[in-house]
Amino acid sequence: MASIGQIVEQTPSSEVLSRAQARAALVPDCMVEAKRIANTVIAGWHGRRKRGIGENFWQFRPYAEGESLSRIDWRRSARDDHTYVRDREWEAAHTVWLWADMSPSMMYKSTLALVSKESRALVLMLALAEILARSGERIGCPGVMEPVSSRNAAERLAAAIMHAPLTAGLPETSMIRGHSDIVLIGDFLDDANRVMERIAPLGRRGLRGHVVEIADPAEETFPYSGRTEFTDPETGEKLVSGRAETIREDYQRAYLARREALGEGLRRLGWSFVFHRTDHLASEALVAVHGYLSGMPAPKPGGSRP
Repeated sequence: MASIGQIVEQTPSSEVLSRAQARAALVPDCMVEAKRIANTVIAGWHGRRKRGIGENFWQFRPYAEGESLSRIDWRRSARDDHTYVRDREWEAAHTVWLWADMSPSMMYKSTLALVSKESRALVLMLALAEILARSGERIGCPGVMEPVSSRNAAERLAAAIMHAPLTAGLPETSMIRGHSDIVLIGDFLDDANRVMERIAPLGRRGLRGHVVEIADPAEETFPYSGRTEFTDPETGEKLVSGRAETIREDYQRAYLARREALGEGLRRLGWSFVFHRTDHLASEALVAVHGYLSGMPAPKPGGSRP
């Protein structure tokens, strides 16, 4: 049987950055198609359309039972039969930490995929950096780059990655302080309980998290048949199956159970979870994550997700 997948060479960060910027340019169109976040347009942090504790007026909205009466705008309410409160824009300093898994398993690319998992993870990370930098956010990468607020944050992140390659496994996060967002991008093929043991303490520290699981289509569909040799990219161990098709159902059952367990654990933590395959457009995952970063609530346990 012909080979379905291969381990590819690491993608140069400069090449990925150009593709990430191209993806970032597509975000407005993608947001129109993705109706759930079509209205989450960010024009700089101080212009973010999100209720908060700032000083600038944003909008009037109907008073909700239980809210403080001091928030009511009596002049506006006097114009008709409804009671209105005055909302202000959010204007607090904010940091978004971005991380992409560069472990050996991320170098995989099957003939069914457009790119390797590693390439797609880098594109998403740098595209997010590009978009968030345009909105005035502070961008950092754990263990690689301290947070910066700069229009060229994506370029600086790409340069930092070239000089300090990301290591395998979840990153060291002791340097992260305060209420920040963290975006973790990888294949997360380890046992779901082990992954959650590393992630749960971050949530308890007040970090708002977003996990993007990157998968090659062959990893989900298991298109192998006949005599097939499987190699663990992390350990080099090999497994030979005389008739690979006979284990397809058991494999798919275990693969989906791991993903469901991870997703449920993250949602219980209040984090968002996005599953993305490398035979789909990167813009799909980019729009979903950007929506969560912009304030769209993560699905509740047992709920739907992108």
